[in-house]
Amino acid sequence: MQMDIGIFAHDEADGIAAVIADLGRQDILGAPDLDLRILVLANGCRDATVAQANAAIAALPAPLRPAFEVVDLPEGGKSRTGHRFIHELSRPEADLLGFMDADIELPRPDTLRRMAKALRTRPELQVFTSRPVKDVVHHKLQVGASGKLIAAGGDGLTDWRKSICGQLFVMRGAMARQIGLPTGLPVEDGFFRAMILTQLLSRPEDLDRIDGDPEVFHVYHSIRGIRELLQHQTRIVIGSAVNAALYRKIRRDAPDAERAHLLLMQAASSPDWLQKTLSQELPRRPYGYVPTEFLTKRWRRFRTRPQRGPKAVAMLIAGLGLDTFVWMRATYSMYKGKGAGHW
Repeated sequence: MQMDIGIFAHDEADGIAAVIADLGRQDILGAPDLDLRILVLANGCRDATVAQANAAIAALPAPLRPAFEVVDLPEGGKSRTGHRFIHELSRPEADLLGFMDADIELPRPDTLRRMAKALRTRPELQVFTSRPVKDVVHHKLQVGASGKLIAAGGDGLTDWRKSICGQLFVMRGAMARQIGLPTGLPVEDGFFRAMILTQLLSRPEDLDRIDGDPEVFHVYHSIRGIRELLQHQTRIVIGSAVNAALYRKIRRDAPDAERAHLLLMQAASSPDWLQKTLSQELPRRPYGYVPTEFLTKRWRRFRTRPQRGPKAVAMLIAGLGLDTFVWMRATYSMYKGKGAGHW
């Protein structure tokens, strides 16, 4: 089995050595039944990411170094880089493609092996996703009152096992090569999820195509401050609004998987396709730029919880207030034309 992993690195000079060292400790390296290739996708970097990555690879044990390669891409953007990784930089015959951010930790040495094994042994799966764990929780960090509050909130709004965490997931190569990624997607993991569960929007969602395991996880840098939280949440809401507009266009203009593939590949070849599409699709009645479903998502999840104590109610009220403010902020940003490509 062949597996290619892309590490998405944009100005990650300070942390790229740590993630390469983590990868060097993964027991999947040297596995006799797997041909592994790891590409550091340094995209649009203005710092020493490339030099630091090369130095980190040189510091690995000699038998591991041939599996690593640094690719210096002049243009940045995660969706642009993801498209190039799938269709140009990965091997056309690769059975599995891994997508990994350059600023995460892999505490366990068997993480990648277990992800690859899940896809090898479970034919119904198209994607295996890693469980995201906040560094505040994993390392028991002291981050102050606001940091603790932020760390405690947010979890539970989505089912991580049926979502794609863009920080680390593995996909079947054949499925990935059916998907084209338009340049400028604010939330590309949500776009991936929709394309995979519905076979490029040609059929109803099949949640059995994505799964994870609580024992397979990575650690990521948790948001510490309110301003950073607002920026992050605004990006997520804008990304959801952008994706909703794209899904509507794909369903209308390319109602089967073959035509959807052609449309997305053409879209990926045109840097301004996304912005032009949004100007045609948005605003949309009755919700304008951003669907109002975001405002009710927290309440819908709360209603399904078996326990609703005072603390949970207080978190719900605070969360609804935050959601309303973020929705208004995202709507204004979209109105000002800062949706596609802004992030």
